[in-house]
Amino acid sequence: MDRKFKVVKIDHIAFATESIKETSKFFSDILGIEHTEIEEVENEKVNVMKFFNFNKSTSIELLEPISNDSAVNKFINSKGRGLHHIALEVDNIINAINYLKYNNVSLIYETPQSGSDNKLITFIHPKSTPGLLVELCQK
Repeated sequence: MDRKFKVVKIDHIAFATESIKETSKFFSDILGIEHTEIEEVENEKVNVMKFFNFNKSTSIELLEPISNDSAVNKFINSKGRGLHHIALEVDNIINAINYLKYNNVSLIYETPQSGSDNKLITFIHPKSTPGLLVELCQK
C-alpha cells in the first residue's frame, strides 16, 4: 500500500499536569509566552491550555484531567506529570490511519475522534513507536 498522506508539521507538544493553573505560571509568568483560554475536550476528559510563541504554528499544550478515568489522569498516576505526547499534523488522517493499520501499527482510535480546536485526531500507541505516544491530527 502506498503512503497517501503527508506529515505537514509538528502541531504541538503536550504536557500532562495535575493543575493547569499552577503549571501555566512557568510558561506565562516566567517565560512570557502567550496562552489561550482553557478549553474542555470532553471526549478526552481533559482541560487544555495552549501556549504559543513566534509564528503560532506550533504550541505547547498543558493537559489537565477532569475525570479520574481519563487517560491523562492514568498517565500522571503511573508516570507523574511530564511530556505526554507529540502531535503531528497530517494532510489526510483517514489515509494515515488506513496506511498505519495496513502496516500493523497499533492505534488508540481506528476512527478519528474530535480533539482540541475541532481537529480530527488519533494516537499511535507507544508500543509501535520508539516509546512515545504520537498524536496525528488534521484541521
